[in-house]
Amino acid sequence: MKIIISGLGRMGMQIANKLSADGHEVVAHNRSPEPVDEATKNGATAAYTIQEAVDAFNGEPALVWLMVPANVIDSVIDEWLEHLPEGSNIIDGGNSDYRGDQARADKVRAKNCNLLDIGTSGGVWGFTRGFCMMVGGNRSIYEYVSPILNSLSLPAGAHQHFGNNGAGHYVKMVHNAIEYGMMQSLAEGYQMLKEGPYKDMNLANAGDVWQNSSVITSWLNELCAEALRESPDLNGISGVVAESGEARWTLETAKDMKLELPAIRAAFDVRLASQEGKVDFSTKLLAAMRNKFGGHDINGVQ
Repeated sequence: MKIIISGLGRMGMQIANKLSADGHEVVAHNRSPEPVDEATKNGATAAYTIQEAVDAFNGEPALVWLMVPANVIDSVIDEWLEHLPEGSNIIDGGNSDYRGDQARADKVRAKNCNLLDIGTSGGVWGFTRGFCMMVGGNRSIYEYVSPILNSLSLPAGAHQHFGNNGAGHYVKMVHNAIEYGMMQSLAEGYQMLKEGPYKDMNLANAGDVWQNSSVITSWLNELCAEALRESPDLNGISGVVAESGEARWTLETAKDMKLELPAIRAAFDVRLASQEGKVDFSTKLLAAMRNKFGGHDINGVQ
């Protein structure tokens, strides 16, 4: 299929490259030119402006996958709608707030186009491991773009349709909130080993043995062991940990639903406290995990 990938950051570039590698016709677009140049080395067609990207479809309806931050998604969609022909399909593959998805879909539909929200997980490993994609919107459009999703899921990813607009981002939001709690539990457990009564314990060895048929076997634990093998004391890591929005939105939604989420709340509060200077071995390990799976700045708050 022919598709525009706009927003060639950590995940957007991998999506473009993975689709090119599987034989799709990728049109690469980004606000700065350097990532576009990089994508062309892997088979994409360059588009340095939105109009150039749309022109690649020769007047026919276009398919565009947006990988941009949640704080700009509305303005970016508006910009694309000024150029897209009727019948075009837009995919919002970023971590947008599901609570705004229906209004965005209505705005797109008013231009006789369609919007899918696809919460996308896989971090910087998506190219090799496959992406996990959670889809909301018109089911027939989901089925139309399924060849794209099939390619992106190879070899070990998956995709599913969950309902109307917003459902995909809602499932992804909850996924990320669960991730907060799982990461926090692992980080605290390794801190118990580090500061416990048995000194000079090899924490990476503990992680390795846990990866073999224990009930906490997981990719996150594998990344913990990897980080601890590289630096047992996690030297050079400040311990400041970002909160990227999804757990906050989950807690706000849970409050509206009158649900208590104590584990996710506690994990979220630890991240906020780290940004105020309350850091320790566990928050250093949280930062290391985020860097390992998502390429996030190991000493930043993004």
